[in-house]
Amino acid sequence: MMEASILFCRACLMLLAMPIYLLSFLGIWQPFCKKIFFPFFLEHFSAIHGKKTKKQKQELFRNLPDFKSPSGELKLLEIGTGCGTNFQFYPPGCRVTCTDINPNFQQGLSRSMNKNQHLHYERFLVAAGEDLHEVPSGSVDVVVCTLVLCSVHDVNGTLKEALRVLRPGGAFYFLEHVVADRSSWKYFWQQICYPTWKLVFDGCCLTREIWKNLEQAKFSELNLHHLSIALPWTPIQPHIVGYAVK
Repeated sequence: MMEASILFCRACLMLLAMPIYLLSFLGIWQPFCKKIFFPFFLEHFSAIHGKKTKKQKQELFRNLPDFKSPSGELKLLEIGTGCGTNFQFYPPGCRVTCTDINPNFQQGLSRSMNKNQHLHYERFLVAAGEDLHEVPSGSVDVVVCTLVLCSVHDVNGTLKEALRVLRPGGAFYFLEHVVADRSSWKYFWQQICYPTWKLVFDGCCLTREIWKNLEQAKFSELNLHHLSIALPWTPIQPHIVGYAVK
């Protein structure tokens, strides 16, 4: 009965989104989404999400200075930088390398960089999280990844690359939305939205159990907490937050 209800509601939602499915079939939606819609959406959504998670991020990034290298520098690489909404939480003098598979966030990113001149921006790499070959092994103190593991093609591959580029004793920081408890209405809502949400929002997957990937990755220490972010009428309220040490 539950599966039939999900399929029926999915079909209704897909019907409502039929113009987007048609554009996708014609090969028009994906380039439009990457170049125009998603950068515009992400900048505005990030502002809303940022307000909802400000306290959590302040607490999360509070101990970033603890991971400075012996030289006193803090070299940080961010996977999926997007519009740079995390810059405000990084300590002064932090040397930031930005990476994103989508190069079309430039306007929003430039605005964030101008607002956060307490940082040193080293370079921007157009790269997928699973392939950071331009970054030398063991070359950064911290890797940050927020609202990114939901849409990478290979979560385990991305974590493997994060471990590779981190120096021993370095840290991987994360804040990600995840699948809800299977007995909850939130999970029911995620199942309904899943295919249309993934199409509309550039591959964002609602049903990943990312905490399991982190538990299976070869970190020496994992600090992870589950929490719910108040984002009414969206299927992305369940989150995980924390950091892991190489």
